Amino acid sequence: MVSYWDSSRAPRYSVLFALPLLLLYEAMAAFLPTGHGPELRNGADVLLWEFFLTVAGRQYAPLVFGLTLIGFGVWFVGRDLRGTRAPIRGGYFLGMLGESLLLALCFGSVVGTLTAHLVQATIHPAPAATVVAMIAPPGAGGGALANAPTATRVMLSLGAGLYEELLFRVILVSGIAFIGRRLFGWKPWVAGLVAVLLSALTFAAFHYIGPYGDPLRLDSFVFRLIGGVVFSVLYVTRGFGITAWTHAMYDLLVLVA
Repeated sequence: MVSYWDSSRAPRYSVLFALPLLLLYEAMAAFLPTGHGPELRNGADVLLWEFFLTVAGRQYAPLVFGLTLIGFGVWFVGRDLRGTRAPIRGGYFLGMLGESLLLALCFGSVVGTLTAHLVQATIHPAPAATVVAMIAPPGAGGGALANAPTATRVMLSLGAGLYEELLFRVILVSGIAFIGRRLFGWKPWVAGLVAVLLSALTFAAFHYIGPYGDPLRLDSFVFRLIGGVVFSVLYVTRGFGITAWTHAMYDLLVLVA
């Protein structure tokens, strides 16, 4: 168990474990029919795309984007493999899949209960247990995607797990913490705390932007704010792969099941 706990968060497992999310999402995004409406993609994916469109232009953006993702993944895995002589154990991936499913099943009830305790006095003077039942999982029952085909919702759930964790955890949390330590001289725990809180705020606000954003509500905003903190803690303790799959599985349970 100690070996699994340490190894499963290492890049040689974490990055490879997230690879199927990338392949499935991109394949579904490429081949799902879009009808007469615009192509649907995850919002975090679109933000990253816009950056590469600005830097590389429309002609080369797809190539640069793909090479950047693959290049960083190969570099992280290669560096990890060079630093250890332990073989890659296929059984660990099954353990990581089971762990992600268990975390996804617990996520809604844990974050929902914390949300209820924080907002119960504001939205309803009922006991917290009653307020939990009132809070629908964000994105579950309304919004522009409520009537989207099942395959589209599956695709967007996979993309949320991959690209939202890549943007808000890997890039934003790591970037803010790095800037805080190097530029402002903050202690590591201060930089980490600020990074987690700012990333969670940005993550929560992100879901209300654009034509497919949810209507702004206090309970759903607090739910996502707490969820962002939980995902950040999960990313630090269990690595990118398990966090991405936990996020994707939770969204699948909410949007598809």
